[in-house]
Amino acid sequence: MGRLDGKRALVTAAGQGIGRASAEAMAAEGAQVFATDVNADLLADMPAGIETFELNAMDADSIAAGVARAAPDVLFNCAGFVHHGDVMTATDDEWDFAFDLNVRSMFRTMRAALPGMVDRGTGSIINMSSACSSVIGAPNRFIYGTTKAAVIGMTKSVAVDYVTKGIRCNCICPGTVESPSWHDRVKALGEQVGSYEEALKQFVSRQPMGRVATAQEIAALVVYLASDDSGFTTGHPHIIDGGWSGQ
Repeated sequence: MGRLDGKRALVTAAGQGIGRASAEAMAAEGAQVFATDVNADLLADMPAGIETFELNAMDADSIAAGVARAAPDVLFNCAGFVHHGDVMTATDDEWDFAFDLNVRSMFRTMRAALPGMVDRGTGSIINMSSACSSVIGAPNRFIYGTTKAAVIGMTKSVAVDYVTKGIRCNCICPGTVESPSWHDRVKALGEQVGSYEEALKQFVSRQPMGRVATAQEIAALVVYLASDDSGFTTGHPHIIDGGWSGQ
């Protein structure tokens, strides 16, 4: 018996990183998983038994079709992007793009999935936030931290509005997590500070444990929040940052 037997889970940005690890972890616990990504090529080697299809979290029609296909009991909103820079270097275009992908996409998916959850009287929504948000500030993450703070507020609002309807809404606030997109950011920083190794040292130095998280460690929390084990948990930002925000 798996912890998620009988549950249908829809995951955005499941092609790599935390999204992929979470899709695989939920499937291993018995969920019928619908793994989606805007880049369908990234889904080609998803393990057998996981249904995959292209979904653009920035397009309402794509979301509506995906939600209708999956009819999810569990919605994991994992799509997002990290912009580098402070308030003086941020552009209007970066701001608009970040809020569209990091915040409005979750608004769209929740708005599409909630009616079915309400009809069934059950549902768990898991939103990807970050320790870099209203929890803690990080250097040169002005736009990103602002959007992730908005995700926390949005999560709390949905949780309050639907707590009597059998629906829970939580968010996850990781520290630095090893993923393909993170390695891209390390490479970009390396070009500024002189080497990939120096950039890696800077990223790791802010983690009190002396390492970054694995995607599988975050996926374990996703499974918990998706399962009935967390049945009395809603409206909470779950911090999983290796002690970063506790310094």
